[in-house]
Amino acid sequence: MRFTGAYTPLVTPFKNGALDEACYRRLIEWQIEQGINGLVPCGTTGESATLSHDEHEQVVRICVEQAKGRVPVLAGAGSNNTAEAVRLTRFARDAGADGALLITPYYNKPTQEGLFRHFAAIAEAVDFPLVPYNVPGRTGCNLLPATLGRLARECPNIVGVKEATGDLNQVSEVLEYCGPNFCLLSGDDFTVLPALSVGGCGVISVTANLVPAQVSRLCSAFTQGDLPGARALHFTLAPLNRAMFLETNPIPVKTALHMMGVLDHLEFRLPLCPLSEGSLTRLKEALHSAKLV
Repeated sequence: MRFTGAYTPLVTPFKNGALDEACYRRLIEWQIEQGINGLVPCGTTGESATLSHDEHEQVVRICVEQAKGRVPVLAGAGSNNTAEAVRLTRFARDAGADGALLITPYYNKPTQEGLFRHFAAIAEAVDFPLVPYNVPGRTGCNLLPATLGRLARECPNIVGVKEATGDLNQVSEVLEYCGPNFCLLSGDDFTVLPALSVGGCGVISVTANLVPAQVSRLCSAFTQGDLPGARALHFTLAPLNRAMFLETNPIPVKTALHMMGVLDHLEFRLPLCPLSEGSLTRLKEALHSAKLV
């Protein structure tokens, strides 16, 4: 399984503290209609850290049901508890997802050997396409290219990585160590084009929640050899990319979707809270400039 192109890490809509299933299904349908290449339920942007296990399973199940095989579903299934990650990965497989996205263990601060053993244990327990998610800014640990290369060689079902260090040298080294068949997905919107240029497969894009068609076109333009077109989209999307991180993700993107009328209700779960007034003003300006509101 190769995960290529633009994938949206879906926000999780809430209503009165619970999952807003109707809104979530509409969001998925709109994403597919707009030409997105794949969907990621229960990622960071989906507030997975505050979902109960029952809610997590519900969100994944609904996404698979609504996608109906039209686009791949890469389901969030990671944990800092290896046994729990195995359970969530088995659920993703059994629910009909196409692969599992596995966050590096957070808070524990494992060594590189510990990271290797964590992912290798999941790969051995669940015969299913696996994509580690490396985001040291959130987890406190960095899955180094040499460790990832070892996993790619020894665990055939570890097929790619979501690389969100923002370090283009590490992006290049991952592809060097893991080889041309390994699927590197940019985990930062601002590194999509540079990552594609050295052999990356695509992006898991926060901004794609707002403009799935444009992010998908950027990836396809590059793949089709239209570098000027891809470069133009890179710079067109840059202001929105910055706006999505005015404050902690997913606060800006959920606020933007509500302003666009895509989300019926704007709710976060603590410890996330609404945007400050200053950030809200800047977000409105960015959305207005992009002609989204």
